[in-house]
Amino acid sequence: MGVMTERHAQPGQPAQPSQNASPSARRIEGRGTPDGDWQAWPGLADLPDITAGELVAAHRRAVIVAPHPDDEVLACGGLLQLLHAQGTRCVLLAVTDGDASHPDSTRHTPADLTRLRPMETAAALHTLGVAPQVLRARIRDGQVSANLEQLHNLLLQLLRPDDVVFTTWRQDGHPDHEACGLAASLAVRSCRATLVEMPVWSWHWSEPGDQRLPWQRARRLALSPDVLQRKQQAITSFQTQLHDDPSTGRQAILPPYVLERLLHPYEIYFT
Repeated sequence: MGVMTERHAQPGQPAQPSQNASPSARRIEGRGTPDGDWQAWPGLADLPDITAGELVAAHRRAVIVAPHPDDEVLACGGLLQLLHAQGTRCVLLAVTDGDASHPDSTRHTPADLTRLRPMETAAALHTLGVAPQVLRARIRDGQVSANLEQLHNLLLQLLRPDDVVFTTWRQDGHPDHEACGLAASLAVRSCRATLVEMPVWSWHWSEPGDQRLPWQRARRLALSPDVLQRKQQAITSFQTQLHDDPSTGRQAILPPYVLERLLHPYEIYFT
């Protein structure tokens, strides 16, 4: 999911609302919009439904471009299970190894994280019961924007016509998420593939009915209780992200109030 960067303040600080679509308007700070506010908004339930088969026909290939280990489960852990069940071939491109999630930490050094976080992804995929082909771009965590051309070229080599590419939304709020969305959008245009974007941090900085989000493109994928339960269990694989860091005093990257917004019996996709 990614560590707070220069655009992000530490949890507990008040959010500064903004009314424009500039990067400063998508600030990931404080506790964000409570999940209860989202659940009370009728607009979520009114979104058009979509099925896994409508997102990716069985004969097509799904390519998931994940900025950090855990994004592939948080954003589309349910979809991955449904695609597996329908026999769809899936490829997971892990853009970074998430080595910058704990700056200045003596508990989780960058070398530790480079080793541990891909292992957490492997454990999570096993829990989901899926086995996508996993490719690693090995771009430095927090440096995707600076290496946009490298990612774009990698995608041009990987993608083929009729692929459906899933990645984080181009205005999701985290620089790495936005850079992945931009690189994917450029690549699918050249390769004649299809782009589907996924909000992750958007649930934090935006609010119900927020016109900065492309609700006209939003579709709701229902998850059965079994599928949701496996997704919830898979998240527990990301132990480096779930606990406070006593060596720095920083709280978990994925505290309960963040997970609440991402673990529902549905997933939202911008088609």
